[in-house]
Amino acid sequence: MDFGYDARTEELLARLTAFLDEHVYPAEPVLTAQLADPARDRWSIPPVIGDLQREAKRRGLWNLFLPGELGAGLTNLQYAPLAELTGRSIQLAPAALNCAAPDTGNMELLAQFGDEAQRKQWLEPLLAGEIRSAFAMTEPEVASSDATNIETRIERDGQDYVVTGRKWYITGAMNPDCRIFIVMGKTDPAADPRRQQSMILVPRDTPGVTVRRGMTVFGYDDRDHGGHAEVVFDGARVPAGNLIGEAGSGFAIAQARLGPGRIHHCMRAIGIAERALELMCRRVGARVAFGRPLAAQGVIQDWIAESRVRIEQARLLVLKTAWLMDTVGNRGAHTEIQAIKIIVPQTVEWILDKAVQAHGAAGVSQDTPLAHLWAGNRTLRLADGPDEVHRRSLARRELKKYQEA
Repeated sequence: MDFGYDARTEELLARLTAFLDEHVYPAEPVLTAQLADPARDRWSIPPVIGDLQREAKRRGLWNLFLPGELGAGLTNLQYAPLAELTGRSIQLAPAALNCAAPDTGNMELLAQFGDEAQRKQWLEPLLAGEIRSAFAMTEPEVASSDATNIETRIERDGQDYVVTGRKWYITGAMNPDCRIFIVMGKTDPAADPRRQQSMILVPRDTPGVTVRRGMTVFGYDDRDHGGHAEVVFDGARVPAGNLIGEAGSGFAIAQARLGPGRIHHCMRAIGIAERALELMCRRVGARVAFGRPLAAQGVIQDWIAESRVRIEQARLLVLKTAWLMDTVGNRGAHTEIQAIKIIVPQTVEWILDKAVQAHGAAGVSQDTPLAHLWAGNRTLRLADGPDEVHRRSLARRELKKYQEA
């Protein structure tokens, strides 16, 4: 395995670093001010993100996440260090590059499984950054980490499908620019458990679709990227042509979507850890307690050393996973994808915790990004499957080697 960056990656890293330094980091206080402006629509995307998107397009830093001719054509290994950089300014940088979830996963899904009409109507405006989208899978009444539990119904009625169900924590759905939902539900509850589900495109303005309320995450409403919503589908009727793929293919499509999504989250999370470590080092170098800088305290030095070690370990595992996805495919990298999904959020959570501790009261305040970063990162241990589900699956796969022997 060679994890050295090729010439194209190095060139993009230099361009992206300059973009962050010159435009993104200076825009962070602007974002804060715009989010606090009572005159603007609470859930609309702040204007500063549009400004950054125009500059990112001008610099050729657009749709870097998407392989093939529709995107930048990068491999997972090429994209990994770029995604990590965007994690350093998680509220602004991914959105500025049109590389923010859930749109990234939805664009990948439509590029891989959508038909020509679906790609024309929905993928093209998403690639252009003209609209936003949401992925409606999680339900409040069932353990949605097991997709076979999904209760939302997608029922055929003549030339239409009728969608009925309740979803929640649907990221981006509070944003008025979110025009399309990709909804997962059951078309045939009597089929094999992994052939019951389908995915269908439901426009936001479809009668029967109600965005009921915004959901908070540890008290944060995440307005910067359109919040998280509870959405009710009450007999929402859409044309049969809105079905993605064939009936019963929803489970397989979900697995294909979640693999890249999981590694992208982990790539960005390493950038969050680097930002947290930087903030911690700056704080302890400047803060004096009991007659000397905090940086002189042995326990602080231990936190810093341990943070660096953990970041390097996590990054290497993510790079190995990216390399495997490129060389043997997502199925061949299944073990590693689960491994990074388990360890990276926990590693970043530990580093954020120490950074908060080093900042004292300021660490839990709105005066640093640490509290918000901690809240967002903590949700990764639930999003795309909780830790326990991945550990169980990983252990079973490991045990199977010896059972077969």
